[in-house]
Amino acid sequence: MSNPLEQFEIKTFLPLKLGGYDISFSNSALAMTICSLSIVVVFALLLRKRSVVPNLAQSIPEAIYEFIYNLVKSSIGKNGLKYFSFIFCLFLYIACGNVLGLFPYSFTFTSHIAAVGALSVLALLLNISIGIYTRKWGYLRTFLPKGIPYALAPLVVPIETISLLSKPFSLTVRLVANMTVGHIMLKILGGFVVALGIFGFVPLFFQTLIIIFEIFIAVLQAFIYTVLSCIYLGDALRSH
Repeated sequence: MSNPLEQFEIKTFLPLKLGGYDISFSNSALAMTICSLSIVVVFALLLRKRSVVPNLAQSIPEAIYEFIYNLVKSSIGKNGLKYFSFIFCLFLYIACGNVLGLFPYSFTFTSHIAAVGALSVLALLLNISIGIYTRKWGYLRTFLPKGIPYALAPLVVPIETISLLSKPFSLTVRLVANMTVGHIMLKILGGFVVALGIFGFVPLFFQTLIIIFEIFIAVLQAFIYTVLSCIYLGDALRSH
């Protein structure tokens, strides 16, 4: 049975260095590229024949669009709809990356802290920028909410700062942990199926159930990631 952690190893396809930094094209970069292209191609195919009365193919992207639209409107409010495109792309990217990682010989880039962490930090920087642009100096109330005596500022400000900076950490760890554990389970059960030969139908049955469950988890984790991103963005737009 092969090492279940082997599937998470970064493998370089095209070695590249720029200014002393390693920018090689790896299996992780390839998976991200395939994920982005898959989203564009699938949506282009589903929406190639648009009509006022949508057919089944057109209904799928429209249903996803409406779902995320209602999510943004309910979580952030009407002011958050101007950032709908970012939230929509974020959900599609995470969900597609999770699902594509379930295919044989694929690579799950959402199981790596570097990839998801960079996306989470980007979302945090965007939230801070939007908060400063929208609320100006009022954004400083994020670190000292209204009603808190100024005498408590030395205690409250560090706590609020840590709370703000911990948001990308919580987003990253939740997604990475779920993706990593699920794929390790699939790898271990797959090894049992091969090792037991004709008697491997029992672990194969459980493997099938776990794959179905992992598809549900893949979409659910993308939804949770998107919901939390909406909540954090809403906090940046609204004062305490």
